[in-house]
Amino acid sequence: MIENLLEPYIPEKFRNDEKYRNGHIRIVNPLPGTRIMGLHIPDMKKVATALAASQDALALHGKFLENSGNLFYEEKMVWGYVLNRLKLPLDQRLDRIAEFVPHIDNWAVCDSYCSDAKWTGRLKGNGPETLWDFISGYSGSDEEFEVRFAVVFSMCHFLDEEWLDRVFERIRCIDFDRISSEYRDLKSPYYVRMGVAWLLATALAKFPDRTREFVNSSPCPEDVLKLYVRKARESFRTRTVSPF
Repeated sequence: MIENLLEPYIPEKFRNDEKYRNGHIRIVNPLPGTRIMGLHIPDMKKVATALAASQDALALHGKFLENSGNLFYEEKMVWGYVLNRLKLPLDQRLDRIAEFVPHIDNWAVCDSYCSDAKWTGRLKGNGPETLWDFISGYSGSDEEFEVRFAVVFSMCHFLDEEWLDRVFERIRCIDFDRISSEYRDLKSPYYVRMGVAWLLATALAKFPDRTREFVNSSPCPEDVLKLYVRKARESFRTRTVSPF
C-alpha cells in the first residue's frame, strides 16, 4: 500500500547479501507468506512521522484497514507508528488502536508499537484509567498477539508503583491453554509466554521483593517461569538478583 514510500529505504545489504537477509528474516520470524522488505526501524519511523503530519493521515488509517491482508511486515510497523503520531482525543485514538490490534501477527509489530506509544505520558485526569481498562480487555483474548499486546503495553506504560498490583493480577488471570497461535513450530502460545517472562524480569529489576512474592505464589506455567529466569539472567540489571 505504501510500498513505494518504503522501497527507497531498503538496505542494499538486504537486497544483495543472502546471509544477512536470512538472518534479518529469522529474527523477525514473520508468519509464512508474510512479505518483508528489510527496513530499519529509524527509517520506518521517519516515513511514519511524515505520513502522520500529512493532510491525509486519518484517511490513511482506513486504507491500511482495507489492505491489511496484503501488507508487508514493514507496512504494519509503519501503521502502528502512524497511530502513535496522530493527534487525537483518547476515545478516537482507542477506536483506531482497536482496529489495528487484530492485525498484529508478529512480535516486532506488537513490541515496536507498544514501546513507541509516547502519547501515554501526556494523559490527564481519568485518561490512564480509561487506557488501563482498554488494554486490560485484551488480556482475556484467545488470540496470541492480542494477549501479548496487553502484556507488553502494560510493561511499557503501567509497570510502576501505582499499577503494579493490577498488572500482576492481570498476569495471574491469563489462561495460557486457551490462547491460539499460528506459529506451529513453537510451543503455543510462545510469544505470550515470552512476553510474560519479559514483564516479570523487568518487574524484578524495579520491584524485586514484590515480584518474587508474586512469582512464588502465581499460577504461571513452569516453562514461563524458566523463561523469566532466563530473561533475568540475560539482563545486567538482574543477573545477580535472585528471581525467587
